[in-house]
Amino acid sequence: MATERPRIAALLADAPVGAAVDVSGWVRTRRDSKNGFSFVELNDGSCMSNLQVVVDASVPGYEETIREVHTGASVRVTGGLKESPGAKQRVELHAATLELIGPADSETYPLQKKRHSFEFLREIAHLRPRTNTFGAIARVRNALCWSIHNFFQQRGFLYVHTPIITTSDCEGAGEMFTVTTLLGHDGEVGSAQKESVDDPDFEHDFFGKRAALTVSGQLEAETYATSVGPCYTFGPTFRAENSHTTRHLAEFWMVEPEVPFFELTDNMQLAEDFIKTTISDVLERCREDMEFFNLRIDKTILETLDHILNNEFRRVSYTEAVDVLTSVDRDWEYPVEWGHNLQAEHERFLTEEHFRQPIIVYDYPRVIKPFYMYCNDDGKTVRAMDVLVPGVGEIIGGSQREDRLDVLETRMAECELDPEEYWWYLDLRRFGSVPHSGFGLGLERMLLLLTGMQNIRDVIPFPRTPRNAEF
Repeated sequence: MATERPRIAALLADAPVGAAVDVSGWVRTRRDSKNGFSFVELNDGSCMSNLQVVVDASVPGYEETIREVHTGASVRVTGGLKESPGAKQRVELHAATLELIGPADSETYPLQKKRHSFEFLREIAHLRPRTNTFGAIARVRNALCWSIHNFFQQRGFLYVHTPIITTSDCEGAGEMFTVTTLLGHDGEVGSAQKESVDDPDFEHDFFGKRAALTVSGQLEAETYATSVGPCYTFGPTFRAENSHTTRHLAEFWMVEPEVPFFELTDNMQLAEDFIKTTISDVLERCREDMEFFNLRIDKTILETLDHILNNEFRRVSYTEAVDVLTSVDRDWEYPVEWGHNLQAEHERFLTEEHFRQPIIVYDYPRVIKPFYMYCNDDGKTVRAMDVLVPGVGEIIGGSQREDRLDVLETRMAECELDPEEYWWYLDLRRFGSVPHSGFGLGLERMLLLLTGMQNIRDVIPFPRTPRNAEF
């Protein structure tokens, strides 16, 4: 029976001096002493810190093995822990055996002990997790996902798996990736479909109708929220938006809770509690990584996160926000006008300069929001909300959903949507309709906030962007 090997994080934290250990990992650096021994910095991805391994000439096969122990090579070491004379770590490992598992060619291995640009590392996304920055991002992403599930599970939410392939365009923008079998593996039109690819007959397609990758699990989540109670989705979503900005991806992960008998004010409080809890959890579980981001990426990140934790999220109507922005003597890249979406420059001004705290903007103009949002009595606004935080801007978007059948049908007509394509969604209003609300948080947007990274391509393991789908 195999014995579980300890991870380096556990050894550095609390393994006793004198303990015999068996550890494996990848070599970060090796330096040789003239006195016939070597220092190997070993990392297995469990923490930011390396374990220093002292390998002397008494180790069997030392001369033959050590010359192959280059940066990037994988090794297995057994030996005993001793108190480290250095100040950077508590213990070091004195090797009794050293086994080379997988060599790395020192001439061609692309990750050396120097700082590489993020642009270069995107080209080798299969190796970038071995760097300090991307190892830390992976651990923070893991802790954030754990916190998200824990937050909802502790509150009695049901985790629902909504479809990745859908026939519904939740946002109504039409920026969806079509899923089809009409094209063969060679890119040619399949034998079952001879029409032009520009005007395909989807009756001959796999599903017998147009299908696409989902942009949101919200509509499907509403079916469960209005049947089994509070629920949430957490999975990949896709948007065929030809955007090359540092804030957009074609594939990204969304968290979308949906709660019955919830109105907009309840939704706001849930969103605030959610943001604060996940930040607090990540700071507790990934302290070393977060201190790294504060030191190397953004020297204000810990201050920003503490500021979010220690301030209530101020509620500000969209109209009030526009009044603030139009009263400022500033040349905006995107002019401010009631009835237009707020842009990132407006959102960051509101949170970082004017209010100097997180805010929740609510009651947006009806004409710029999707069909499913609850219409206010003024006929001009809907019960929508956006959570805006310093450093990022919008981090959450949500709303109270329209639960009145006649109003929903009117809104669908305004948005030029075919009610027959949403027959099941309308049924939720015909049979036992209730007020309900929800929101969506993009996981990668949250990671930008937590890490201070500036490009969303760097907080997802394998970024999918226009003309880029490697690996």
